[in-house]
Amino acid sequence: MRIASIGGGPAGLYFAIAMKLRGSQHDIAVFERNKAGDTFGWGVVFSDQTLANLTATDPVSAKTISDSFAHWDDIAVTVGEETSTSSGHGFIGIGRKHLLQILQARAQELGVELHFEHECSSDPDDYPGYDLIVASDGVNSAVRTRFADHFDVDIDVRRNKFMWLGTKQLFDAFAFIFEPTEHGWVWAHAYRFNADTSTFIVECSPETWEGLGLDRMEQDEAIAFCERLFARHLGGHKLITNAGHLRGSAAWINFRRVSCGRWSRGNLVLLGDAAHTAHFSIGSGTKLALEDAIKLAEVLDRPGLEAEGALTAALAEYEEERRTAVLRIQNAARNSTEWFEDVDRYIGFDLPQFAYALLTRSQRISHENLRLRDREWLEEAEGWFRSAQGADQSEGQPLFTPMVLRDVRVSNRVVMAPMLTYMADADGFAGDRHLVHYGARALGGTGLIISEMLAVSSEGRPTIACPGLWDDRQAALWHAVNTFIHANSDSRTCAQIGHAGARAACRAPEGGRGYDVPLDDPWPILSASAKAWKPGGLVPAEATMADLARIKDDFVTAARRAYDAGFDMLEVHAGHGFLLSSFITPIMNQREDVLGGDLAARMDWPLEVIRAVRAVWPQTRPLLVRISATDWSGAEGIEPADAVQIARMLKAEGVDLIDVSAGETNPLARPVYGRMFQTPFADLIRNEVDIPVIAVGNIEDADQANSILLAGRADLIGIGRPHLANPMFTLHAAAKAAEPRPFVPAAVRPGYEQMARAEAKLAEALRA
Repeated sequence: MRIASIGGGPAGLYFAIAMKLRGSQHDIAVFERNKAGDTFGWGVVFSDQTLANLTATDPVSAKTISDSFAHWDDIAVTVGEETSTSSGHGFIGIGRKHLLQILQARAQELGVELHFEHECSSDPDDYPGYDLIVASDGVNSAVRTRFADHFDVDIDVRRNKFMWLGTKQLFDAFAFIFEPTEHGWVWAHAYRFNADTSTFIVECSPETWEGLGLDRMEQDEAIAFCERLFARHLGGHKLITNAGHLRGSAAWINFRRVSCGRWSRGNLVLLGDAAHTAHFSIGSGTKLALEDAIKLAEVLDRPGLEAEGALTAALAEYEEERRTAVLRIQNAARNSTEWFEDVDRYIGFDLPQFAYALLTRSQRISHENLRLRDREWLEEAEGWFRSAQGADQSEGQPLFTPMVLRDVRVSNRVVMAPMLTYMADADGFAGDRHLVHYGARALGGTGLIISEMLAVSSEGRPTIACPGLWDDRQAALWHAVNTFIHANSDSRTCAQIGHAGARAACRAPEGGRGYDVPLDDPWPILSASAKAWKPGGLVPAEATMADLARIKDDFVTAARRAYDAGFDMLEVHAGHGFLLSSFITPIMNQREDVLGGDLAARMDWPLEVIRAVRAVWPQTRPLLVRISATDWSGAEGIEPADAVQIARMLKAEGVDLIDVSAGETNPLARPVYGRMFQTPFADLIRNEVDIPVIAVGNIEDADQANSILLAGRADLIGIGRPHLANPMFTLHAAAKAAEPRPFVPAAVRPGYEQMARAEAKLAEALRA
């Protein structure tokens, strides 16, 4: 096979090596526009798994690379005068220039033609006679740009500024160094990659960059400024650039996240940074490029590749497999990128929490993974969390640390998230099934149990099988549920009250029937505007001022009944396209009166309801509000920045905690699902508004919950579907954690103790 590789970076060189090893008959040429010794990076970071992949592909070059590695185990996070160092991370690094030299020498040894100082054309027609053209020409790929429409290129230019430098100062740990200036924080990512040199990447926000005048400095002036700022960390050493040809502010870069919908075009294929990039803060760009090269060589080493369609099929297989791996890394890199872009949100944390948040920012490192890496460091961080929360216990995980809201103490941070159960009778009355359902989760140790939405009026029920609080007899039935829970567990309870608005008068989703299917004979419904919640759904009447006054009174009366029923807390549902939500979101609110228009106007009536409810709900008891922090509809709907403003308004009315959900306001929207996918919204609101929050949304286990809590992203953890499958979720987690003081009802204590012994034996076996 005759192959031309455009670009002589690690990806192009390693692909040539891998192909030659699979068949010496392959005629491979690498074309590079720079000199053989040129490079514009410093160190390259690898993982043990990447090294194993290299060894399996080419043991010769892998050994040379391995012998050149710098190894370090620690991460040191320094903020001002304080440093927190954790261990067990296991990094390996090598100089980019040395890596290129190793790969160049190995490629030449195997018979690859290397053409340096060759101005590479982006036109495939300029490479006649080649069976395959590999575009490995980097992040600024001319080939990708030429065929951008075909490759469906998406380039996301990130906001922070960074400058990639080196220094002769040697760092024993991977160092994150944050220094304050009068215009904001500037930080460095620094690590040693050989016996005498370290990478030193300086990063800051664009506001800080401009405020310090770095946008107006020549490169040598900017480097001198960084030397002064980080002088005590540099030990008298200079900062070095290998991009001295760049003038003015051009030395400062905005990271470009590249992704492509297609990776091949005929006999042209993208490789490495030409196809995708990952932010430098997780150090995986070169790893991805090398693993691309290995997979591409593998799919091309097949008999019958000359048959019609065979090359296309091989390139499709390469893309399919590598895309999955790349997306996983790019998602982690996006999390890391956004954390550094939002670092002002976290920089005020105490150092243990700030360092923990930094370490777990990408979600690739979890709470229990940190325990495996450095148990002592993590236990100190957990101790800080308990102390900061005023807990009197000497040990235990964040999930089992109590929390106090007003006069109500919650024994742990596990919340049974509100979920409709469709178990009420036709008149909205709860029954024995509700007692069993909620009582079982209380016996299972849940800290806070939030009821399904209790309609404030008969017309406000989502379905005919949903319960309500519009009748004193309904309150009496919920009083029985609360009496059982308070007598037999340490759980606290919260009534969620609401009005379904445009989503009312639907069938219960039984027997495979879908959600939000209108009744054959629906009762009249209303909403902010006369717009169906979904195409083909019931069209509500636009609520009049008289309707709204009546419904506000319904909320007030329901709040009084929730108190009479013995609930410890109260939550008002203002999300998911229900009535209050229909006023908040412009997707549903198309009114032309004083209650439509900008956010302040759309919030006017929901705030009136909250104000009235707060006035009758006891001051000793917390008031919560559930919101949809995004409509997943871009600028047409509520966006996270709007949610911050909504939370500020709610806080001003005496709301104690925001239950941060998302969506269900626009059925045509396309939510971005994934692990803990709504937690970023909780994080934003908690740390921008300074109000406690519940994080919900695909949080599956105690490991994820602890990561969220200790990183300062939320205060309580809403567990939904896992609670449906496992009423004992909390006690299972407590047994696994060997939690010293979980409240265990007498009826289940023998089972809990057996489970705790089994978990302890398993943990001991794993440590051994």
